[in-house]
Amino acid sequence: MKEEPKLIMEDGVLTLSDGELSMTGDFSKLIPRLKQSNLEREMLVKAARIKGHDGVLKVFDATAGMGEDSLILAAAGFDVTLCEYNETIAKLLEDALKRAMDDKALAPVVSRMKLINGDSIEVMKDIKADVIYLDPMFPERKKSGLIKKKFQLLQGLERPCDNENELFEAAINAGPKKIVVKRPAGAPALADKKPSYTVPGKVIRYDCYLIN
Repeated sequence: MKEEPKLIMEDGVLTLSDGELSMTGDFSKLIPRLKQSNLEREMLVKAARIKGHDGVLKVFDATAGMGEDSLILAAAGFDVTLCEYNETIAKLLEDALKRAMDDKALAPVVSRMKLINGDSIEVMKDIKADVIYLDPMFPERKKSGLIKKKFQLLQGLERPCDNENELFEAAINAGPKKIVVKRPAGAPALADKKPSYTVPGKVIRYDCYLIN
């Protein structure tokens, strides 16, 4: 019987369940993507790099969700701070990070990931990052038939992005060297801001903004 989604602990794993559908944070399924040869082909990794930068790039993922994009970036060598607004999603993500530390294949990666539960617009007032990554959720995404069943549980938790201008301005004011925005391939630019360049794909693209 379908119920209000709630968090429960099952066999040491935090689970979100409504009595019919359930989901957990689980990075283990992404291990095949973390091979260096695969990472070199990841569009996000290409978009986040800064030509000529010395040292480790620090990334602030302002819209972390379940942390999969941040995991890819961390595996590619970035130091990543993840920010998730929703407390329930943040708890699922925190549990996934904790369990990943016990996995030899994932521990070196998640050791480069730090989670903050809070409003990224406020958090960005105090962070220092080379790259800020934005993957805002928009209302039209909820109509997509491509959304996996388990992620239906998250739809009632995540906020659609109704403040895109404020989000983008907060990212600029944080003073990064670059802002990377994930967009559906045919969607307009975030806040109608023209990117410096784009890393294109068939389904999604990454708009890249170089900040002087």
